[in-house]
Amino acid sequence: MSADDAAQDAQTFTDLGLSEPLLQAISESGYTIPTPIQAKAIPIVLQGRDVLGIAQTGTGKTASFTLPMIEILSAGRAKARMPRTLILEPTRELAAQVAESFDKYGKNHKLTKALLIGGVSFGDQEALLNQGVDVLIATPGRLLDHFERGKLLLSGVQVMVVDEADRMLDMGFIPDIERIFKLTPFTRQTLFFSATMPPEITRLTDQFLSNPKRIEAARPATAAATIDQRVVAIPGGDPRTRRAALRAVMRHGDVKNGIVFCNRKTDVDVVAQSLRRHGFNAAPLHGDLDQRQRMQTRDRSKTGDLQLLIASDVAARGLDIPAVSHVFNYEPPRHAEDYVHRIGRTGRAGLSGQSYTLVSPHDQKSIDGIEKLMGRTIDAADVPELPASALGDARDSGGRGRRAEELKEERRRGRGGRDKSRYKQRDPDRPTAATAPVAPREERNPEPRRDRDRQRPEKQRSERGEKNGQVQGFGDDLPAFLRTKS
Repeated sequence: MSADDAAQDAQTFTDLGLSEPLLQAISESGYTIPTPIQAKAIPIVLQGRDVLGIAQTGTGKTASFTLPMIEILSAGRAKARMPRTLILEPTRELAAQVAESFDKYGKNHKLTKALLIGGVSFGDQEALLNQGVDVLIATPGRLLDHFERGKLLLSGVQVMVVDEADRMLDMGFIPDIERIFKLTPFTRQTLFFSATMPPEITRLTDQFLSNPKRIEAARPATAAATIDQRVVAIPGGDPRTRRAALRAVMRHGDVKNGIVFCNRKTDVDVVAQSLRRHGFNAAPLHGDLDQRQRMQTRDRSKTGDLQLLIASDVAARGLDIPAVSHVFNYEPPRHAEDYVHRIGRTGRAGLSGQSYTLVSPHDQKSIDGIEKLMGRTIDAADVPELPASALGDARDSGGRGRRAEELKEERRRGRGGRDKSRYKQRDPDRPTAATAPVAPREERNPEPRRDRDRQRPEKQRSERGEKNGQVQGFGDDLPAFLRTKS
């Protein structure tokens, strides 16, 4: 970092060109010194230039665009169905969190906003749009739904923000983003913020940003130095062993509050249920839960009512839970970049944090990719009671471990798991199927049945259609196509 950059990072919010009402709101929120990304980005945004901001997660990217946007919006008035600014977020949680930032920093400004996310009534959202909003915060899918219904116009957007752009790429939102760009004015100011910048995102910025100012507050794909990162070696990938190892690590450390990340939504529910069964205060958070439950779980985490949040990667990007002490990776993430975002939930705002990643022999390729991306080796955790916990306690209180041992013993006894001693010995004098006498078969008429029927008298054949004086079936009125040809 140059001397100029160091001097810039050391300045206060007062030096960034923000107005007094906004500075008062910032001070009441408890902030005095801007983070590096805030110190570099805010003056550029106020100048009206496009910005490409790259910073590790947890460094204050949200305030880097919300603060100057509030300053820009302090003059002007919104029109019905025509928002003045647009912020795109990949998940509902991030969108709701940005909305809270506007409420916190913009409390001294009379600005209106609307939050367009799934799980909320279209009617309530349309009512807000009809009144006119200064700030529109949305996920791409719900935004396009309103546009296609004719309830929204994007021709008045002055500033457009794409937050967590690389996450948009992972979730398949890039075609929607390109379409939304084309619906907004060419003269708009565009802000891109992300923790990583893959080539696909670079191509997108080259296409839609006009001479952007590239701002890097830290080397891409790096974690904060305040995070103590550890890997926990487990003997195998069996889910019970993995859950037992997770509990052992939690009991080993002083976990004030933490987040457990799982790769699959089904694992989120199973791990949360297992932890609750073993006395931990835990709750799941993933995309299949209804919006009300997701918001309640997030609020419980932020207020400290919930100790452990078990989440999929929907919570890995930008979720701001104060003073998270620990992050646990139930298994390494599928993409190495996601590791940075996950552990970035702890060690924020200069606080220290700890992260533990459970690694089985099958996960070695994933952890090698993470270490290569970060340019460092992650040290092993020192958990003395881990071997006993991971193996002996793997029964998980349900008796399933004992059943596994029984099945293993049965396989040793013979194919199919049968213990032949459990069956009675056969009486040697009892005839078997091979020695039992066979009754003689009745002599069969080798003549085909159809030919036999042809030789029967007409009266006998017609009587087959009568029974007890009642005509059965077709009787004598047999259709021609069913009759046998002579």
